[in-house]
Amino acid sequence: MTTVDDQSVGMSYLESFPRKLLRVYLPLGLITFFLLFPFYWMAVTTFKPDAEMYDYEKYNPFLIAHPTLEHIKKLFFDTDYPLWMWNTVIVSVSSTFISLFASVCAAYAIERLRYKGSRYVGLAIFLGYLVPPSILFIPLAAIVFQLGLFDGNLALILTYPTFLIPFCTWLLMGYFRTIPYELEECALIDGATRLQILTKITLPLSLPGVISAGIFAFTLSWNEFIYALTFISSSENKTIPVGAITELVNGDVYHWGALMAAALTGSVPVVILYSFFVEYYVSAMTGAVKE
Repeated sequence: MTTVDDQSVGMSYLESFPRKLLRVYLPLGLITFFLLFPFYWMAVTTFKPDAEMYDYEKYNPFLIAHPTLEHIKKLFFDTDYPLWMWNTVIVSVSSTFISLFASVCAAYAIERLRYKGSRYVGLAIFLGYLVPPSILFIPLAAIVFQLGLFDGNLALILTYPTFLIPFCTWLLMGYFRTIPYELEECALIDGATRLQILTKITLPLSLPGVISAGIFAFTLSWNEFIYALTFISSSENKTIPVGAITELVNGDVYHWGALMAAALTGSVPVVILYSFFVEYYVSAMTGAVKE
């Protein structure tokens, strides 16, 4: 009798190298190229002298003939870039933790407490996420000015959750919905409180969702531009997205080397965050599937 393994081995001749090249390696190569080429271009522009950057007839635009560190030196010593980096880290980390705390509480209340109208509350939160920030920043600006928070990190830390909390709440609602109610009912019978159930049962089982929400919240707050441009005016309090655009562009003169250096170094923390948490995310997913 022919088994499934024998059939797979017998059909393996159809998966020849040309077929694999066309169906697997070529698409993966194209995807990798389009994903990594912007980083390559930023790196080339960062270490390329101005003479090579503007003379395409003599120098290859995709290669570096005489590497230089002048653009990085200009970025770190002639601008407030170290302060921009520090402000961005403080704002992103603080707003992410605030948003995660509020989102976990809101998502758990909507999905697990079973009160009338909870579905409509969840839908309203999702609709709040769809409101563009270009509309919200006008009333938020009035509130920031009235509270005296203008031109400070606290203005961004308190306004970023307005678009982070709806997104994280909607994402966590889906994860909480997959947890069986019987686990909580057994815990309630054993005398556990709602807080104990949330911290010892719901959160550990929904760890992949919490990690996903945290990564997306951190990325959105790290790259946010409109609120940071509106609520911050002094150079030393700006974040990287706003500082790079406003301080490295003088009229119609673009300092491309320093701009690309700011973009390249500004993307490093996000890359480190993704690479650090992806292992824990995959392991948490694997553990959840095994359970």
